[in-house]
Amino acid sequence: KERLSAVRAAQAFLKNTQALLLFDEVEDVFTQHSSRNASAQSRKAWMNRLLEENPVPTFWLCNDIESVDPAFMRRFDWVIELPVPPKSEREKILRENCTQFLTDKDIKQLASCEELAPAIVTRATKVINTLTNEFAAEKLADGLQYLINSTLVAQGHKAIIHTGNATLLEVYDPELINCDADLVQIAKGIKRDSNARLCLFGVPGSGKSAYARWLADYLDKPLHVKRGSDLISKWVGETEKNIERIFRDAQEEKAVLLIDEVDSFLRDRNLSEHSWEVTEVNEMLTRMEMYEGVFIASTNRLDGLDAAALRRFDLKVKFESLKPAQALKLLKSYCQCLELPQPNARQKSALQKLDFLTPGDFAVLQRQQHFRPITDVDAFIESLRAECAIKTPNKRQPIGFI
Repeated sequence: KERLSAVRAAQAFLKNTQALLLFDEVEDVFTQHSSRNASAQSRKAWMNRLLEENPVPTFWLCNDIESVDPAFMRRFDWVIELPVPPKSEREKILRENCTQFLTDKDIKQLASCEELAPAIVTRATKVINTLTNEFAAEKLADGLQYLINSTLVAQGHKAIIHTGNATLLEVYDPELINCDADLVQIAKGIKRDSNARLCLFGVPGSGKSAYARWLADYLDKPLHVKRGSDLISKWVGETEKNIERIFRDAQEEKAVLLIDEVDSFLRDRNLSEHSWEVTEVNEMLTRMEMYEGVFIASTNRLDGLDAAALRRFDLKVKFESLKPAQALKLLKSYCQCLELPQPNARQKSALQKLDFLTPGDFAVLQRQQHFRPITDVDAFIESLRAECAIKTPNKRQPIGFI
């Protein structure tokens, strides 16, 4: 009430001056609480006059637009959304502020975070700049990334996880993916048209998500990766809003949108037990239909998807386990990456006997290098055999006297 009175008084005092007013953090004015109406809601006619008859131009700043009553919203002359800048701008801001602390690889990985607002970067950099005489450059880089991550988590976002994806991409080759389509030819076609809806399905670890990352890099577009935790809400109707938001954000940033494990959202509606399950699928189908860009859905199972969803995909690509020649070529690439000798004839023969081998198995062993280094090719192949054994279906055991 006091803040609204101050705004009203300022309008009277400053109406004959060249002034602008800025009313910040207006959530407390507009938001309705369970126990009482908002200040604006309790004096609606007075508030309408304040918005319509103000002699001094006023900026109203709000972090949560959903708290504003539509009757108030239509009385603003100009409603402007200020989202987090696109990836290219995030990277530019990081380079302007953090080049002395971060490597090019670190900057690119931080810039991939869609929630990284400029204020988070500048605030963290300001703190680290006070410590430049106290710590080595490596410690400062770790500290900067720690501050950025901590702020993101405190705001309810996910921390930026540093993974081995960048290293994986160094040895990634679409020719090493066993699928029923020419992935390179598909990428070239998408680059010409810039509009595609792909469904990638098949065994886990066969390279579906990795291809999406490679494709985004090939198209020189940012990649937005979404999973169930990014979309599913416990509140009825909120999941639909999240689905609409991710498609809108990807459209604005001209990004490649990847929804991993899409069967969580495109379940067959005939099997739905609740009405809200149907509306979630309907929302996803509508956004897929309207989206003008590159949309990729990945799943391990195709049989559970809604039939209407399958019709909306331009192309459905099946990913399978590696062929022997592909497995050998991938082994040679990883041996070179890990500075191991190239495999000999005996080792090649042992590799070709492995069933259900996928690129994901190689990536697992590469990550293990951090805590369980593999020192020779035989150990590498033996570790691959162990990974395959977990996936190999149990054979039927004979019964009786057979």
